Amino acid sequence: MRKLTVASSFVLLLVLASFAQTPTPTPKLVLEDNDDVVKISTTLIQVDVTVTDKNGKIIADLKPEDFKISENGERQEITNFSFVSASSEPAQTPLKSKENEKLSNVPLPPVPLKSDQVRRTIALVVDDLGLSFESVYQVRRALRKFVDEQMQANDLVAIIRTGSGMGALQQFTTDKRQLYAAIENVKWNSLGRGGIGAFAPLEATPLEQSQAAGNTTVTPEDLEEERKQLQDFSDFREDIFSVGTLGAINFIVKGMNDLPGRKSIMLFSDGFAICSPDNPDRCARIVDSVRKLTDLSNRAAVSIYTFDARGLLTTGVTAQDNTSGVTAERIQNLSSTRSGEIFDKQEGLAYLASETGGRTFFNTNDINRGLEKALEDQKGYYLIGYQPDSDTFDAKTRRFNKLKIEVNRKDANVRYRSGFFGVTDEQIKKPSNQTAAQQIFTALNSPFAASGIALRMNTLFGNDKQQGSFVRSLLHVDAKDLKFVDEAGGGKKAVFDVLAISFGEDGAMIDQIAKTYTMNVKGDAYQKLLTEGFVYYFTFPVKKPGAYQYRVAIRDGASEKIGSANQFIEVPNLKKARLTISGIILENLTVAQWQKFGDSAGQTTASGSSAAYETNSMSDTALRKFKRNTILRYGFEVYNAKLDASQKLNLTAQIRIFRDGKLIFEGKNAPFELLQQTDLQRAKSAGALILGKDMAAGDYVLQVTVTDNLAKEKRRAGTQFVQFEIVN
Repeated sequence: MRKLTVASSFVLLLVLASFAQTPTPTPKLVLEDNDDVVKISTTLIQVDVTVTDKNGKIIADLKPEDFKISENGERQEITNFSFVSASSEPAQTPLKSKENEKLSNVPLPPVPLKSDQVRRTIALVVDDLGLSFESVYQVRRALRKFVDEQMQANDLVAIIRTGSGMGALQQFTTDKRQLYAAIENVKWNSLGRGGIGAFAPLEATPLEQSQAAGNTTVTPEDLEEERKQLQDFSDFREDIFSVGTLGAINFIVKGMNDLPGRKSIMLFSDGFAICSPDNPDRCARIVDSVRKLTDLSNRAAVSIYTFDARGLLTTGVTAQDNTSGVTAERIQNLSSTRSGEIFDKQEGLAYLASETGGRTFFNTNDINRGLEKALEDQKGYYLIGYQPDSDTFDAKTRRFNKLKIEVNRKDANVRYRSGFFGVTDEQIKKPSNQTAAQQIFTALNSPFAASGIALRMNTLFGNDKQQGSFVRSLLHVDAKDLKFVDEAGGGKKAVFDVLAISFGEDGAMIDQIAKTYTMNVKGDAYQKLLTEGFVYYFTFPVKKPGAYQYRVAIRDGASEKIGSANQFIEVPNLKKARLTISGIILENLTVAQWQKFGDSAGQTTASGSSAAYETNSMSDTALRKFKRNTILRYGFEVYNAKLDASQKLNLTAQIRIFRDGKLIFEGKNAPFELLQQTDLQRAKSAGALILGKDMAAGDYVLQVTVTDNLAKEKRRAGTQFVQFEIVN
């Protein structure tokens, strides 16, 4: 009841005229009048250390004197010490009214998180370059359970495949819709190093087949030479894909470097070998990649937890093996050969985890039990710092400095980062001499937004009778972050590059825009531009339904600052005739403007605004920042609504408001107010609510749910939501 009292300042008002924008074929400019966890520098080496008891629980009461830290065998004096709690809050359960229980199957909108709200940043990395067909099934099942039951309210999560590009689903998010869509795209990669089962089927080699056919010229030496050649080829192929796996993880770690929270990678793989007794050169091929990844992970404060997705294995002859023609020796040694393969591939996973302060989870069919232990491991850690010696950063050696940390506590397990190369963070972060094109592509390809230019993007789905389905992206640009130069006559000029790309589920580029814009303004228009910013918008047609990622990067030519933004959107299939709601368009009015609107209802300008006042729904929809005690108008379209015998609709609509995952306002499921129109397959509607003076500053979500009372139960409800912010 108290939550409902907070929401009492919301008042649903009357239905408004439609203010939806029509799609435009070309883009236009619309001008409107944690501190780092791990630090490696010449003055401080700071590492994070996890200490658990014999039951895997975090030990949080240790003191500096309980630790002993050594670098390259030399004892170091601890100068910095603290314990950091990174516990995540349990997911909130929204309120539900009895009146709306029938809508309980409607998915809840995601909860947007600010940087300081993130407690854990988790990359669930599916090594589809190295997973067997059987393992993929187990991993998909574990991922679903994680999202359903183990993901917490303050978790920032991504599901990333090592064999995919920068597709629509490779994004850190709190949106479970996106994560579920990513899970659906976890499939067996037939071109990877993983086969159908955990082991390659046993079958006769060409020489064994020749020998079985009676060819007496085949000698044991020939068979051994053939075996070695086949093994060398297999090792080489394994190593190529293993380096690919490590390269993908390397990219992910780079992207996580500036993310908040306790950062971890959960790697699901069938493993990779780093050495072979018969092939000593193999160590050099893999270990170098692992060592570089280890150093990068340690600097980014990312711990890697590894899971052998194969579970418990049978090493003897199975149904997939064909022993016909195979030598008796190979059959006899099959179990030991496969046991050795298990150990070799787990060794690579174990080494990667131990070097980055993570854990390994092997020989179990319950992946989620391992995930539970890994998440428990993320709840707290110690930050321990010391002043390095002069030899640590010797420019002549650039050696890898090995760390050793011990704890004076019985039955305590201590995990920490193995070490670092003798290069400071500042030296690594020196800017590279990238061209303008390279800079903007780097910002665009990153999984994370660049903040040199403040951008705010909102991507909306819609459908037009002539053009079909489309996605419109509205990008609000803070003009204060652009560098304007003086022009003759007192004007100001800014030049900036824009690159906008849409990606499909598989990482393939669908559409793109690449343009350079010159903006000339003067006088009051310049001051208004600095105050209000401007909107860049573009429309891409959508040829087929599915998950898409829309990414935009802007580079200022004068300052070389870069801003980027991206958004996930799932485009529905309207041909399935399911009730669907378009993106939600917003418009913000003061109380005075709202009163004028009521006085001049029906009088509109050519731009769609009321003749009695001037607003900009494109800016409001893109920026989505509103003040208290104002009116928020919202508009949308409904597709595929059923018609009764008299060609009329029978729809009801409901709005809900969420804050921090909690339902704070739930309107009644009221009759759908249809605006005057003839195309009932694109039924337009709008509404308004008061943003009350008691609303706290912060992020909110407006959810609109429409119910078609003429449709079948499973296709009856459609929902759409939009995030907005209340500012002081």
